[in-house]
Amino acid sequence: MTWLGWIVIGGLAGLIAKAIMKEEGGLLKNIIVGILGAVLGGWLFSLVGADGFGDAGWIWSLLVAVVGAVVLIWLIRLVTGKK
Repeated sequence: MTWLGWIVIGGLAGLIAKAIMKEEGGLLKNIIVGILGAVLGGWLFSLVGADGFGDAGWIWSLLVAVVGAVVLIWLIRLVTGKK
């Protein structure tokens, strides 16, 4: 996946995760949370033997990124104490 693909997937994943978690933020925050969530999601999925990223297709990559972004937002809330 190219860097532009990472930004698009990250932006979409961040937007979806933001809606799921009822989080506020702009486009840049969505992209950052989505990309970091994609890395976290890829690592989590690899722990259970599933393909995190790579040649699995953009829909699977988006799903992994959304799961990772939701977990990332949850962890940030856990550490900061914010709801």
